[in-house]
Amino acid sequence: MRHEVPQFIDIEDKIFGPLTFRQAIYLAGAAGAAFAIFYGLGRLVPSFPVAIKLALAAPPLALGIALAFIKVNKRSFIYFMEAGFYYLINPKRYIWKKEDKKSRNRLRIKEKEVIAGRVDQSYVPKVSRSKLKDLAWSLDMDVDNNSNN
Repeated sequence: MRHEVPQFIDIEDKIFGPLTFRQAIYLAGAAGAAFAIFYGLGRLVPSFPVAIKLALAAPPLALGIALAFIKVNKRSFIYFMEAGFYYLINPKRYIWKKEDKKSRNRLRIKEKEVIAGRVDQSYVPKVSRSKLKDLAWSLDMDVDNNSNN
């Protein structure tokens, strides 16, 4: 029996017309924030100039459009913003500490001893080349027989 394997599993489905679910959420959130700023300022201070209300409502709308549609190095803009945020909060200076080569070699030797201790040599079966060939041939025959049925 043959089954089709999906080829484009990394592409999001278009749910809201030409928009993916994520794009629609970004745009709806940005539009909601811009609407709240524009009309909230109008309710708070009735004589507030329209130009200033538009100027204050534009950045959330621009951010939502950027999150929905802009890609940097074939990745979504949110990953670019995340990397920028981590760059801002993480320290910029790296202090190099020289390691002692002897201590590093001791650690490697200890790791090898631990790994060697995990595998008990008495339980490892010994398989010759002919046995491996026979096993591979029998498995190939089973696969061929099952595909014919």
